[in-house]
Amino acid sequence: MRIPVKKSLTPLLTMILVWGLAWSLAPAAGAQQGPAPRASKPAAAPKQSLPGPVSTYRELAGKYPPLREIQIPQVETHTLANGLRLYLLEDHTLPIISGRALVRAGNLFDPPDKVGLAEITGAVMRTGGTVSKTGDQLDQELESMAASVETGIGETSGQASFSTLREHWSKVLGIYADILRHPAFRQERIDLFKNQARSQIARRNDDPGQIAHREFNNLAYGRDNPYGWQQEYEHLDRIERGDLERFYRRYFFPANIMLAVYGDFSAPEMKAQIEAALGNWKNDQALAPAFPAVPENRRGGLYLVNKEDVNQTNIWIGHLGGLLKDPDFPALQVMGDILGGGFPSRLFQRVRTRLGYAYQVGGGWGANYNHPGLFTVTAGTKSNSTVKAAKAMLEEIGRLREAEVTDAELNTAKQTVLNSFVFNFDTRAKTLNRMLNYEYWGYPKDFIFQYKKKLEGVTKQDVLRVARQYLRPEGLTIVAVGKSADFDQPLGELGQRVIPVDITIPQPKQARAKADAESIARGRAALERAQKAAGGAERLAALKDKVISTNSQLTGPMGKMAVKQTVRIIFPSLLRVEHEMPFGKISVFTDGKGGWLQSPQGPGPLPGPELQQARGQIFRQTETLLLSDRDPGRAITLARKEKIAGREAEVIEISAKEGGQVLLFVDAATGEVFKKQYQGDSLAGPSAQVEETYEDFREVGGVRVPFKVLVFQNGQKFIETDLTEWRYNTGLKPDELAKP
Repeated sequence: MRIPVKKSLTPLLTMILVWGLAWSLAPAAGAQQGPAPRASKPAAAPKQSLPGPVSTYRELAGKYPPLREIQIPQVETHTLANGLRLYLLEDHTLPIISGRALVRAGNLFDPPDKVGLAEITGAVMRTGGTVSKTGDQLDQELESMAASVETGIGETSGQASFSTLREHWSKVLGIYADILRHPAFRQERIDLFKNQARSQIARRNDDPGQIAHREFNNLAYGRDNPYGWQQEYEHLDRIERGDLERFYRRYFFPANIMLAVYGDFSAPEMKAQIEAALGNWKNDQALAPAFPAVPENRRGGLYLVNKEDVNQTNIWIGHLGGLLKDPDFPALQVMGDILGGGFPSRLFQRVRTRLGYAYQVGGGWGANYNHPGLFTVTAGTKSNSTVKAAKAMLEEIGRLREAEVTDAELNTAKQTVLNSFVFNFDTRAKTLNRMLNYEYWGYPKDFIFQYKKKLEGVTKQDVLRVARQYLRPEGLTIVAVGKSADFDQPLGELGQRVIPVDITIPQPKQARAKADAESIARGRAALERAQKAAGGAERLAALKDKVISTNSQLTGPMGKMAVKQTVRIIFPSLLRVEHEMPFGKISVFTDGKGGWLQSPQGPGPLPGPELQQARGQIFRQTETLLLSDRDPGRAITLARKEKIAGREAEVIEISAKEGGQVLLFVDAATGEVFKKQYQGDSLAGPSAQVEETYEDFREVGGVRVPFKVLVFQNGQKFIETDLTEWRYNTGLKPDELAKP
């Protein structure tokens, strides 16, 4: 179940922090700017009479009338000649017309090597515009009418919705039909969505609660099927425009679509308008296949995601749930509410109120239309109460199977579930949408009433029976995300072997040039020319340390920002970078194995993703890259020759056994390294194509170095840097760099 630049002078590991801090420090929308207004003398408050006696909730109990019966509106249904199913519901309360199409598609149909294809297809179908209009043009036209058209694809359905004032209906219908039938999937919008998805992937381990939720879902459903797949950078890199077009053609055709229209119109006229816009849309595909089944997974297990940078633990416990149409679903819902549905629930009363172990605790029985939902019990607790909280949660699950619940628990839960359910039908539009869902999944037309009747008839005996039948203590999946060293007891005290979970984000694999004897020899020869142009291999090998100071102009999410930077390096692997920002200083140190970070928010260890970025920066130091022919752990190949802005360039690929890879662009005439290219990190996450170009070469200590650097991410300028100081062999000591 799927619930988004580095450079040798300015490491991205701090840039991400910069922009994160900039966002966090930016004033909120509507926040007052400038000096506060001078307070004026308050006006005298009007005299008010004292309120009468207030009733307590106990006095109010039982005095509310019963809920009104659910009213099912009369919906006109039609099937057009091309197979499109149409549902029309008039409502003349407001001069608004809205609609929603359901398409039998979903990310469950993603190819295993292109996870995320459905989602990107659904998004770019709208943002990429149509053959006749760009997405921006559609935005402007719709905004001028206060209308909207949106598309998307989720796990088990695609959707295309619209909303408009009645007076603009004809124009909006034309746009809606154009998007459904003629999406253009423009490449720039595909690239934008992929960059946003990369950003989400890069940040997916930021929130421990989200980690626990994600890992529990994937483990409960199983990682070997579409319900438990997880999108990675490599999947995004494989998705191309043609994949979107093929996915669209396979699933977006009339017989695979149900369209519900609601609002201020005449049904006969609406049917005629829909037929005119979509009636000649031809079917050219076989019906969509059935969605894959969820594999039975009753093994469970005890899983630990160890995070050293947290002082709280997120716990998820549960297993597969069931379907909405299961005969026992109403009783299971009541059971789940008694266990963890809110303030009166057993989990809340014991784990949070009486024991004080958790600041958040809850749970319930989950169900879906066509595949099992998840039975879950969750809590957030202090590290030093992790195992005690988990044991209490497990005991409450077991207690449900031992004896009947009380009359008060039963009545409260039934009323809670029933009262929340009816809000799905408190308007005619909601009722139409719910009916469309029932029709989409093949549920009986009177399913609403069947469910309500069964829910009202749930007894204490039913709750005990379903708890014993459906809850499987021996098959529970338990996921804990926290710092295990601070737990009150070893996690294994829960009675199972602890299975560690690796949440490291795999970096995208990079294509490598063909490495044969000839390309290797040519690559080494080109590298020797670059060594000579830089000052000679022996002079480069004699470099012990480097100190540089820079002034940089960054362009990012918050606009432009001026940054001063000092970089100190002891070759080959010690790095310290200090930034002066408008809001404070950020310092970073790494020895390639670990490190620390000091920011206005305080000191801390260098997190894994940032450490990985720092390692890449160390690897890409030009001085050590030029000596790669002396490193047996590096491969050197002449990847190609090309002409760039009138320059004949020899492109050398240098790759390391541990995974680093970079392209050096060497001027064939002078041997000067004038550009560097690599797959690196950007503010949108890893897997951006990063280019560094070098200008204004000067000699420092016999070595030619650039005093101006431009950095581009995916073709867009990101950083412009001017060097103000460059020194070699200054006598730096390792303990000087490592000292905070």
